[in-house]
Amino acid sequence: MNKATRCLGWRRAYTDTTEIDARLTQQTDTAYSQAPDPADLAAARHDALALQPCLMDIRARALVDFVYLEAVLADTRTRHLDPELIRSLQAVVGHSRELTALLADAVRTTAAVHADSH
Repeated sequence: MNKATRCLGWRRAYTDTTEIDARLTQQTDTAYSQAPDPADLAAARHDALALQPCLMDIRARALVDFVYLEAVLADTRTRHLDPELIRSLQAVVGHSRELTALLADAVRTTAAVHADSH
């Protein structure tokens, strides 16, 4: 059933925290199983500039998620949903904002480090 609903663009909402925890664990396991092998990354011998496009891509994806989260938070406020949910989403949005800023700093650092080494 989950595969069929995904094909149709539908997503399931869980009412049981045990199911939610299982799904969150599955998401984490999937992410780690699809991540590049650190040994392969080391073998590629990246210098600071070689990392820059990767960091830019990561920031772009994080920024899209951040903007979406901001919209979810705004909608949650508009619909006057539970204050605890709103506080939780505010924290997520704040951390997402910080993540995108930190990634931007890392991108800038790749150029600075490269300039300093040449």
